[in-house]
Amino acid sequence: MILVTGATGKVGRQLVSQLTAHGAAVRAVARDPDAAGLPAGVEVVRADLADAGSLAPHLTGIDAAFLLWPFTSPGAAADLAPGVVNAIAGQVPRIVYLSAHAAADRPDSFWARVEHLVEASAAEWTFLRPAGFAANALIWADQIRAGDVVRWPYGAAARSLVHERDLAAVARLALTEDGHAGARYVLTGPSRLTQAEQVQAIGTAIGRRLRWEELPEDVARKQLAAAFGDAAFADSALNTWAGFVRKPEILTTTVQELTGTPARSFGQWAADHADDFR
Repeated sequence: MILVTGATGKVGRQLVSQLTAHGAAVRAVARDPDAAGLPAGVEVVRADLADAGSLAPHLTGIDAAFLLWPFTSPGAAADLAPGVVNAIAGQVPRIVYLSAHAAADRPDSFWARVEHLVEASAAEWTFLRPAGFAANALIWADQIRAGDVVRWPYGAAARSLVHERDLAAVARLALTEDGHAGARYVLTGPSRLTQAEQVQAIGTAIGRRLRWEELPEDVARKQLAAAFGDAAFADSALNTWAGFVRKPEILTTTVQELTGTPARSFGQWAADHADDFR
């Protein structure tokens, strides 16, 4: 039995589908089980990671757990994550945590803090460290539905974004196979595209010519702080994109090495999500 937190999110939903397709029993965590819309046969339970006590009753009989930490602030990691991680580690022998590549270089980030908690308490753990999620491009969806111009900062930032299906595929292996304990897998797409090129790829997928317009950083900071509800996280995102202008994002072949299938391109992701931009 596999426990999946964040089961109704982009990666979690893909993971649940792939686990069930391969015959695994799944217990999916959702705040609102009635609205989860997960495949038939999945046991959906009500819990909230902001309350470790709500999760504890659902850990009996679990062989491996997929942990997605939904809160971006270091404070939340410090205050809430210990209870959640200790509850899971106390009853579940294997934890696969969806972290981020940034955890390696930013020890004060929430990703790194949760990693430290898992490493200290879990009997067996695997960390998935994606570079960037292709699905983060959905932040442009409102602009694209409304017109043909995307106004955003750092169009020259070169990213190696990974498809959520590939993240789920690696997570499934780590949850259900031996040989992944103690691994920190850095996961990327198969190539790099600048943010402006990503917009062009989305345009190709939806059959429209889209144009990039550089947004001043101070304007972007206000918009991102409002969207994320976290000014520090907005600053972190801007600093990250600025860094990828100077030095493109890391590129790995880990998805292919683990799954035997090349990582999906950003163009494929855009085609899969074309309706989200129409």
